[in-house]
Amino acid sequence: MKKKIDVGTFFGLLLGLGAVFGSFLLEGGQMGAIIMLPAMVIVFGGTFATALIGTPMKVMKNFGTTLIIAIYPPSYNYPEIIEEIVKHSMIARKEGLLTLERHLSSVSDKYLLKLLRYLIDGIDINVLRTLAEMDMVHVGERHQKNYQLFQRMGGYSPTMGIIGTVMGLIATLANAGEDPNQLIRHIASAFIATLWGVFMANIVWLPIADKLKSIDDEEQLYMSLISEGVISIQEGEIPSIIRSKLNTMISSAEQSQE
Repeated sequence: MKKKIDVGTFFGLLLGLGAVFGSFLLEGGQMGAIIMLPAMVIVFGGTFATALIGTPMKVMKNFGTTLIIAIYPPSYNYPEIIEEIVKHSMIARKEGLLTLERHLSSVSDKYLLKLLRYLIDGIDINVLRTLAEMDMVHVGERHQKNYQLFQRMGGYSPTMGIIGTVMGLIATLANAGEDPNQLIRHIASAFIATLWGVFMANIVWLPIADKLKSIDDEEQLYMSLISEGVISIQEGEIPSIIRSKLNTMISSAEQSQE
């Protein structure tokens, strides 16, 4: 499993920034008009405050790590892990399951190593399947808490923007003078908070939540593939059949070839 920058996430954020703020500039706007500290404090500060209120602290502590995972997601080499499983199935078929212990030092994947140790210990196949399912459930629940944080922030952010706009309108109308042009400019400035709230929700927080969900789906597939492979070894299936079965779980472009 390797990690490298996700091009889609990186360029998607850049494209989102360019599309929103670039169009604003093309219409004759100025960046200084939307970089307003009070509005940004309400949106960013309020969003994080509500996230802190509605999220356990142990999940909030993972915010930075989770954000990095969205940008640098793990990359899984399916053909490589399938061939590694098939190699161990050949060893088990020729020499017996217990002989796999001599080859564990060459296993690079931690989850595959864990299940192979269960196999060598003679664990019942139903227990092995149950343990593998529990692993996937627990991993999924842990990931769910992380991506739900960003989903909640995507819901809070527009609301904070509306609050900022209402506060700006109240302040504008309370100090309205006789010059209508001055009033119009202040009203326009009040809507900057709504802009930032909607922008952060739809360009940053919600897309990151979706990306984290897809990363979780990818890891669930990877774990499922490994567990099915190890269970197939325990059932004594032919290596070529194991390869074919595992290949059906992934796309044709990723499939392992004999």
